[in-house]
Amino acid sequence: MRDGPRGAHYPGRMEERSLETQVSQAVDAWLRWLPRWQPATHRGRVAPCRRCYGSPVLEAAGLGSDVPHGVQHGLSTRVKTIIDRHVGRYTELNLPMLQAELDQQSARNRARSYRPDEGLDPEHEGLPLDPDPQPGQPFLFTIEGLANEAAGEVPSLPPLTEEAKAALRQEVALADEYANMVGREVCQLLLPHRMRIHRAVSEFVEPQVESMLSDLTRSLDAPFDPNDLR
Repeated sequence: MRDGPRGAHYPGRMEERSLETQVSQAVDAWLRWLPRWQPATHRGRVAPCRRCYGSPVLEAAGLGSDVPHGVQHGLSTRVKTIIDRHVGRYTELNLPMLQAELDQQSARNRARSYRPDEGLDPEHEGLPLDPDPQPGQPFLFTIEGLANEAAGEVPSLPPLTEEAKAALRQEVALADEYANMVGREVCQLLLPHRMRIHRAVSEFVEPQVESMLSDLTRSLDAPFDPNDLR
């Protein structure tokens, strides 16, 4: 992390070592949670998770598409938090317009009376608030709908001039550039943890998946209860 946008302040060697520690701690926390994971019983979602689908973080961790999404999401969210923290610090030091916009948005969010997407555990953060509706069975209300109503009660942010919009776009591009740089470093730091991640998946996840598949196979082989045929 010694390279970055020109003229910007960015973490040096000491914070680079700190990043390595943070990644290790995130993996440790995920490993402590993993024994509590259980396969979801609800229907699978139609839309893929934007945080996990094609994630280079999961690729670096060795969690492929054959690993259940809940297992992937718990790790990707913890790692994303690390990246967001570093980008937030970089933005605070180097990008005053973007920081001011984020501060205004944060104040607006705090003014909402209903914030169901805040304070969630990493395993649930970033997931849709409601299950997918079933055809012909509409919801009377949804958590997302209630949250949108609460957001609509808060005044909108003041409009920006064209010049301010152009300057803000430049700062957003710099923040994205820095996020990509930190993300690449994080992926490199995840590589040494692949073996213990793989061992944990083999111990806690694969037996549950195999058991679920075995139950499904038995139900397909015997779709009727023998007692019903008497």
